[in-house]
Amino acid sequence: MRKIKILGTILGVLMLSMGGCKIYSFTGANIAADIKTVTVEIFENRAPNAPASYNQTLTDQLKLKLVSEASLKQVSNGGDVSFKGHIVSYGVVALAPTAQIQTGVNRLSITVHVDFINTKDEKDKWSKDFIRFAEFPATELLSSREGQLINEINKQFIDDIFNEAFAKW
Repeated sequence: MRKIKILGTILGVLMLSMGGCKIYSFTGANIAADIKTVTVEIFENRAPNAPASYNQTLTDQLKLKLVSEASLKQVSNGGDVSFKGHIVSYGVVALAPTAQIQTGVNRLSITVHVDFINTKDEKDKWSKDFIRFAEFPATELLSSREGQLINEINKQFIDDIFNEAFAKW
């Protein structure tokens, strides 16, 4: 029973010491307490090979993460933090040649450019390209795996963008 009281006291002290100017979460986010809203503009699709709806899918997934994990309120403009960007490239390259002079593996590679602005801290802004890929057997058509590959890549993009904006790793 004494150990539980000591543990409770330690946890209480830790919680109080973290009650400063930032909001901490289990996602590693370090969001200033005065940041309450976010604006995410629809990413522009500048990649000619990308599916027509890819930019909307990426935008929606980023919005969902920011609202659900950072507890930010989505506003159409004038958010405390804002994200905008575009799809730079979207393509498949052949990897791992085989003895039959064919490829054994293909790679779907996507590049996304993101601009981030924190209106509460003018020094906290950046512009960055993120590159991610997923591989699939060359014996399969891209069209049969594209949705799954896009979901894999988007999870990585969303985590990368979120961490760049809020985790500051």
